[in-house]
Amino acid sequence: MNKLSRILKDKGPIENVGVVGMGYVGIPAAVLFAEHFKFVWGFQRASASSGYKIDLLNRGESPLKGEEPGLEAMLNKVRSEKRFECTSDFSKINKVDAVTIAIQTPFEDIINLKPDFRALEEGLRQIGKYLNEGMLVVLESTVTPGTTGGLAANILNEESGLIAGEDFALAHAPERVMVGRLIRNIQEHDRIVGGINKESTERAVELYSPILTKGRIITMDSTAAEVTKTAENTFRDLQIAAINELALYCEAMRINVYDVRAGIDSLKGDGITRAVLYPGAGVGGHCLTKDTYHLERGAKTGNSKLDYPVNTESLYVLARKINDFMPIHMYNLTVDGLARSGRGIQEARVVILGWAFINNSDDTRNTPAEPYYDLLKKNGASITVHDPYVKEYNDIEINNDIEITQNLNEAVNGATAIAIFTGHNQYLNLKAGKIKKSTGLQHPVIVDGRNVINPDDFIREGFVYKGIGRGDKNYHDII
Repeated sequence: MNKLSRILKDKGPIENVGVVGMGYVGIPAAVLFAEHFKFVWGFQRASASSGYKIDLLNRGESPLKGEEPGLEAMLNKVRSEKRFECTSDFSKINKVDAVTIAIQTPFEDIINLKPDFRALEEGLRQIGKYLNEGMLVVLESTVTPGTTGGLAANILNEESGLIAGEDFALAHAPERVMVGRLIRNIQEHDRIVGGINKESTERAVELYSPILTKGRIITMDSTAAEVTKTAENTFRDLQIAAINELALYCEAMRINVYDVRAGIDSLKGDGITRAVLYPGAGVGGHCLTKDTYHLERGAKTGNSKLDYPVNTESLYVLARKINDFMPIHMYNLTVDGLARSGRGIQEARVVILGWAFINNSDDTRNTPAEPYYDLLKKNGASITVHDPYVKEYNDIEINNDIEITQNLNEAVNGATAIAIFTGHNQYLNLKAGKIKKSTGLQHPVIVDGRNVINPDDFIREGFVYKGIGRGDKNYHDII
């Protein structure tokens, strides 16, 4: 029996857990851990931007304002049972047997594949200061392959004076959640668990097994776990780019991409796989917009030489560029629609419907509506933003608060053009006649980036319609 095995045996089973980072990943994870372990601490910096979460969580209120079935009820339960508490006092880490960290890992420079690990490094240093012998540390953040056994281990070793894999366990168990179904995803999705050694993996399996209902544990080493997470998001991004490119082709050929999609998807049989997704106004969120670059960095900055076609762009990076183009295409469709109605962008009042990047959520991270907004502003349009879930938003790049209204009637009143960026439930039953009356125009423009409206209903009312992939309708006669 090696040193870490002896330490873990003497320490006994995991009873108290810590979760660093109270966001879309950390909050549901902490609540689920609190259902199955003795006590859970949620660690959150008392910063100006996110410190408010501490009081909210300790009152049993979720700071996530989108639709998250089961989350707030479960939070209330574990708070009333005194099994969970949120704190900014990181010294309490020394009271736990296992601690997870779920902190965002954006990219500072995608051209040179330079990630921004400052927040992650700060979180790791806080853990390292209070790290005890026999503790389990798990990175849930998506990272460049090699980070857990490299950067993370080095920081924890330096801060604690202990050695990862000998004195404490260290693993990567990437989150696999999507907003709107956080609790269900954690319970039902298979959990990838990769330790830096066998003992670390086994301890991490002990942590995650109790919170799974349908999901199973899949074990591997930490680098393979890191590649699994970055690759699965890269593949999804690639699938979206494929249908987005097909949508652009269908527009050019004046056909309906959804007819083509249905035709492709109809081919069934043994050995036939057609994972055809849906086109749209752009890809947002924290994961898909940068995980490709983590995967690229892992392959290109490791010790081994990458054998790849000379002077050939990465397929994955090209997919990223296509998806990043879709908000620009939405802008181009808006300009074309305005031109058909006899107007220019400078005299337009454009209403953006949906600021969150995903349906029925308040998650605005890397929203594709923002580059569209910036293009409108740069070219002289006046802009109104509506979102039923998002109350406020600050554009860090231009240091400007973007006002967001929850009053749909007020938003579309006097609008020249309306652009649908998010498929919120509130937008599924937009009434063409009512909106036309609110605009006060004979030929207002509507641009559907999520295929949530019936084009014919709006065309009959005199709208100039434009839609992603709707080449069959984008050139309609104006009534």
